[in-house]
Amino acid sequence: MPFGIGKVGKRQEPELTEIYEQQQRRPSNVEAMQNMQRKSISNRGLTGASALTVRQSIFPIVLVTILFFLWGFAYGLLDVLNAKFQNSLNITAAKAGGLQGAYFGAYLIGPPTYSGWIVRKFGYRWTFIVGLCIYGVGALMFWPSAVKRSFGGFCGSLFIVGSGLSTLETSANPFIATCGPPRLSEFRLEISQSFQAIGSVMAPLLASRVFFKNTDPTDLSNVQWTYLGIAGFVFCLAVVFFFSPIPEVTDADMALQAEQCAGLTGYVDKPLRKQYKLFFGVAAQFCYVGAQVGVASQFIKYSVESAKISDAAASDRYAIGQGLFAIGRFAAAGLMMVMKPRWVLMIFMTGVMIFIAAAMGAEGEAGVAMLTIVLFFESCVFPTIFTLSIRGLGRHTKRGSSWIVAAVSGGALFPSLTGLVADNKSYHIAMCVPLVGFFVAFAFPIYLNTVCAQELDGFRETKIGYHDEDGTIGDISREERKASVVHEEKGVSPVEKEVSY
Repeated sequence: MPFGIGKVGKRQEPELTEIYEQQQRRPSNVEAMQNMQRKSISNRGLTGASALTVRQSIFPIVLVTILFFLWGFAYGLLDVLNAKFQNSLNITAAKAGGLQGAYFGAYLIGPPTYSGWIVRKFGYRWTFIVGLCIYGVGALMFWPSAVKRSFGGFCGSLFIVGSGLSTLETSANPFIATCGPPRLSEFRLEISQSFQAIGSVMAPLLASRVFFKNTDPTDLSNVQWTYLGIAGFVFCLAVVFFFSPIPEVTDADMALQAEQCAGLTGYVDKPLRKQYKLFFGVAAQFCYVGAQVGVASQFIKYSVESAKISDAAASDRYAIGQGLFAIGRFAAAGLMMVMKPRWVLMIFMTGVMIFIAAAMGAEGEAGVAMLTIVLFFESCVFPTIFTLSIRGLGRHTKRGSSWIVAAVSGGALFPSLTGLVADNKSYHIAMCVPLVGFFVAFAFPIYLNTVCAQELDGFRETKIGYHDEDGTIGDISREERKASVVHEEKGVSPVEKEVSY
């Protein structure tokens, strides 16, 4: 029986009867903020975090967004360090594909097994800490790999780093999506991932102009010390998260929130095997991430072939594309404040399809420009697929989230296929491989806008987490206050009302 799917995994998710039994004595959102302890919280218990307000969620969201930025920075720096390793060890293109397989393969293993189990068993805080520690261990492992100049050690270190980052994503993405009013879920994750994109853009620029300026391409001493610095930094960040106040949003909280939105969304609790939107989202995410990594991995070679420019000039074009990627995320977040997220996803995926097809046919700088615009339209796809896929999962939210993070493993498959076609044909023709992946992902917003429109729009219309004259909508304190007012209008105290029945 697969790990995390057996009795232990099932016991981590609440039953509806358990949630109903807790409703009348559940904590308020104020208590959820007051009880942000360092101990783990049962995933089957209500915490009151299903009705967190914008004000209550700001600090934890900012804290995790800082984490997004910092690991985006570390990931961007990792690309530069990996390139230094490849140049020093004379790693071939085929072996470079193996490096991507090692990194993205960790996503296939971690989230469905130990990462998903940790987030359901111990909660978001401890999953953040464990992910950072695994990341730090992987960074430390680069030191002996550099000393021995070992390709196998490099692959193993990269796998451990991927395990740490996949664990972080298993907790960070659903936490941002669920911490706060549900109608702002897509906006929150889009903004947070925008800062991750900024970190990824800044790191290579600093690396080339500060960390590795005027260094011998075959000298790995600076690389070793940089990895050591990354390890120390993420371990310190783990300590910060240990002491930081972070509310726990359980699967029971999400089930209660989904029930409260049922009048708008038509929500009906279903077993995991019938969550078809989730399964489609996983397939779309797998193909999209694979296609995105396929484009990114071949961008420079494509630019050299198309525009007949040097690798350095092609790298500058890629930096522009990365900048547009970060800008695109902020633009998508702004659009989501005035437009339905399912429409935003449809618009951006349409742009991806148009310009990747144009890049296949265009030559010269025009082809490079088309592929650069593809990066802009790619920007919002991952976080938007994620949030729309977990909408309405209720008590299955954490497990479903871990499956969508596991779909990042598509990045292990598509780059190799793209490179294989490029070796035998051309880089222009090779873009047909990402095109196929984008086509599958493009079918997902079509499905959302035709089959799931009522459900998704209902979550956007809900006022849970917002204030009215009686208090915070969706919170137990508001319900008690309204009940008290009704009793007073009838001339019966709440105690007398209970005794009379």
